Amino acid sequence: MWNNIIQYFQNLEDRPLERMAILVGGLLLFWIIEGAIPLLPLRYKKNKVRHAGVNFVFTVIHLIIHTGLAVLIVMLSDWCLQNRFGLVYWFNAGVIMIIVIGVLALDFSSWLVHLVMHKVPLLWRFHLIHHSDTNVDVTTGLRHHPGDSLLRGIFFILLIFISGAPMYSVMIYQTMVVLSTAFTHANINLPKRIDKALSYVLISPNMHKVHHHWKQPYTDTNYGAVFSIWDRLLGTFGKLDTKEIRYGLDRYYPGEKDEDVISLLKKPFQKLDA
Repeated sequence: MWNNIIQYFQNLEDRPLERMAILVGGLLLFWIIEGAIPLLPLRYKKNKVRHAGVNFVFTVIHLIIHTGLAVLIVMLSDWCLQNRFGLVYWFNAGVIMIIVIGVLALDFSSWLVHLVMHKVPLLWRFHLIHHSDTNVDVTTGLRHHPGDSLLRGIFFILLIFISGAPMYSVMIYQTMVVLSTAFTHANINLPKRIDKALSYVLISPNMHKVHHHWKQPYTDTNYGAVFSIWDRLLGTFGKLDTKEIRYGLDRYYPGEKDEDVISLLKKPFQKLDA
């Protein structure tokens, strides 16, 4: 079984259409589910399709940037393999532990870069574009300014270097994070018991919605991407009743312009509103 898993993910990077099918399939699945069991009544500026179109622009830019970085990721992963460099080689890990170490290291990179973008004012300028969405749904997941996307890629590469994660481990995590991003941003009304049970291990939809609440300190909680362990272990876990959640930002960017693509692209280079 493990050989089949390794074989499938080892060269997934070379099959962009298959990767795109996973991304689009995840988006469509949770688009349908959130339409059937919505968590909150969202009030789109015009309609859901136009809102999705705005976020799709940022999604395409994000994918272009990370496709470019993929060359460096493959080269670095191969270099780690050839030089036996990184945690997976230093611990002489077997296949299962290689996957575990690689996935956890890359998930930590997602948590860490997210925390850093909230704490460093210059980087927050780029990340606030993600938080400016006043109607968080499945399409919000990859709404990242190009500067945000680039920084995420840098942290991702750094943790590949530290962990020595081989490409099959990298691609397993990337598949997990794509599906998790769609799931956690989707406007899904899961039964509270199920959502709470999930949140002990994974980032659940309700857990991540707290992060998108318009006011601090809730905005500065629940940074995780796939697993909730980093927030729980490192003191950034937060809770809020979903009935109290309101999306967007209480400052920095006007809510009525959250679908203005040009303004969103320019915002990090302008003075922030107090």
